[in-house]
Amino acid sequence: MLVTNAHIYHSPIGAILIEADDQSIARLEFVEEAALVDLEMDNIESNPVIHQCIDELIEYFSGQRTSFTVPIHQSGTDFQQKVWKELYEVPFGKTLSYGELAKKLGDPKCIRAAAAANGKNKIAIIVPCHRIIGADQSLVGYAWGKSRKRWLLQHEFRLALGVQTLF
Repeated sequence: MLVTNAHIYHSPIGAILIEADDQSIARLEFVEEAALVDLEMDNIESNPVIHQCIDELIEYFSGQRTSFTVPIHQSGTDFQQKVWKELYEVPFGKTLSYGELAKKLGDPKCIRAAAAANGKNKIAIIVPCHRIIGADQSLVGYAWGKSRKRWLLQHEFRLALGVQTLF
């Protein structure tokens, strides 16, 4: 996949870098503001996929969206693709432990490999790696920080339970 466009979306929990070609999102990652200085951004109107992604993110953060339809594509091994597919299937407002994820993959012993593949996910929120937690319900491992993981899970739990958000 040749990334042709990039844009920064400023979400309620930080800046998100979105990269895409004309057909799908290749990367959606939280970035620190200091990292934005050297990035050359495009007008989102020039890429309908990025425009759709931002519209869906706005709806997600405002509590109006629980799933995404924007096309995505990230390169990875067959095993990583399998893990990311399972992540994509975790329902909004629900969580899985790494052990449960390994069982869904068909091998309860592949917990570490599943966790490693989870950590290589480059499409945050849409491929909801934040929904994977420790067996003891702890917020273990999130590439973009536990505070963001906590916020995303609380946001989704509130909406799944029908509780109004504060924004």
